Amino acid sequence: MRKLAQEDLYTLEAYARERPAFRARVLEHKKSRIVHVGGHVTLVFEDALTIRYQIQEMLRVERIFEPAGIAEELDAYNPLIPDGRNLKATMLIEYPDENERARKLVELHGIERRVALQIGDLAPIVAIADEDLERSTDTKTAAVHFLRFELDAAHVAAFATSVVAIAIDHSAYCARSVLAVEARTALAHDFDRA
Repeated sequence: MRKLAQEDLYTLEAYARERPAFRARVLEHKKSRIVHVGGHVTLVFEDALTIRYQIQEMLRVERIFEPAGIAEELDAYNPLIPDGRNLKATMLIEYPDENERARKLVELHGIERRVALQIGDLAPIVAIADEDLERSTDTKTAAVHFLRFELDAAHVAAFATSVVAIAIDHSAYCARSVLAVEARTALAHDFDRA
């Protein structure tokens, strides 16, 4: 999947005009790319469109319009776009109550290294977490992680026609979620078919 370049982005003025329609398009697109694993973990599978939206929002909020600042945002976010043989996701650990969340983030220490993608009967693919920056401390996990699932040719070939699931096997949180057909179809577009 091609990385984003400056010419793929709206200027701040153009984005101000286009934002409502663009945001609606991205939110609709994301619906099939969101996977809830149990009651408190959500994976949002990223692609060029979702990352473009994130960059546009950062540029808008930070009022960035200089080419150097835009290049920094592209450099920060482009690694979150799948490379054609992998899937990339933002993992959110969600507990609405602030006190409960603080307790759970301690209990769930290391959960980001216990997430796996299961495709049919093939060997599970354990996520590679937070390559850019360690987000956990020695005593607790972070509420947000970035995951990469690196697939081999057999996994890619089986993806579209197999049962695909995300599983978390942590001493304080075990859950499994089978991807709906819509999610599996959407994510299959992240692979190169060459």
